[in-house]
Amino acid sequence: MNLVIDKEIIIEDSHVAINLMERDSHFLHIIGNLYNCNMIGRGNLIRITGEELQVEKVIQLIYELRYLLKRNIRLSQRQIYAVADALQQGKIEAFHEMAEDVINVTKNGTIIRPRTLGQKTYIDAIRHNSITFGVGPAGTGKTYLAVALAAYYLRNKEVQRIILVRPAVEAGEKLGFLPGDMQEKVNPYLRPLFDGLLDMFGIEEFEKLQQKGIIEVAPLAYMRGRTLEKAFVILDEAQNTTVEQIKMFLTRLGFRSKMVINGDVTQIDLPVHTKSGLVDVAEVLQDISGIQFIHFSENDVVRHDLVAAIIRAVSYTHLTLPTIA
Repeated sequence: MNLVIDKEIIIEDSHVAINLMERDSHFLHIIGNLYNCNMIGRGNLIRITGEELQVEKVIQLIYELRYLLKRNIRLSQRQIYAVADALQQGKIEAFHEMAEDVINVTKNGTIIRPRTLGQKTYIDAIRHNSITFGVGPAGTGKTYLAVALAAYYLRNKEVQRIILVRPAVEAGEKLGFLPGDMQEKVNPYLRPLFDGLLDMFGIEEFEKLQQKGIIEVAPLAYMRGRTLEKAFVILDEAQNTTVEQIKMFLTRLGFRSKMVINGDVTQIDLPVHTKSGLVDVAEVLQDISGIQFIHFSENDVVRHDLVAAIIRAVSYTHLTLPTIA
């Protein structure tokens, strides 16, 4: 018969303790159920009752979760399962690498790190490739992380400008009927990209960079005929490009540039019988060095857990694209 023991551990960091015990100790109940242990949390004290080996596993998991929380990695039910699985498979080092990776620091001093292993893989792909595709559902951080990394490259003079592009499908790429100059017409479609840049630079510096043309916004149609050199180019909502548009865009790549193309193949707004350019290139660019596709899942959602549940419920998986190594 296995020995049943009681153990108490003290979480000295109050921020970590609050996160572990939030929502009426919901996370402690999840951990206890994983290892068939009873867990009670009060203040900074956690009491664990169960078989000796299982209690030791609980303590190890809590220490790893504490490690992540101290580095501003979001705690969720899915994250707990992922860390427990990594411990079981001896792959916890991957989580440590994720937690130590600093992508950028916002204007107000917030450190931006990948918060899931999928995000870490995405960031590394951008660093190591000229063209990176981020394919997956909303809430996985594709756009924000790309913008944060673009700002880092610009600050460190690895590129000379940031170019933000999005297909204005809702306006049929025909923006002439909208009021204002080109930038005013396109800005509403690029709001998610702007939000990230405002976090990185602050509004005053952001506006100066725009005025100097160092940060440029343009509808996809305006890319034709250009060569984009020494630039970090982000194409958002790429699922709404046609085959012709995305091929035109990809061939704009110049020397010392990076392209990040993001999209969600479950959110295609193109006319019926019009093939998505994002779907097309995934079928034809599988073996080209310098290009990598990263696929996000509900496990990478960094919004409310319900968002992941919704994505899972609408069966995103049957629409995933082929993985490219």
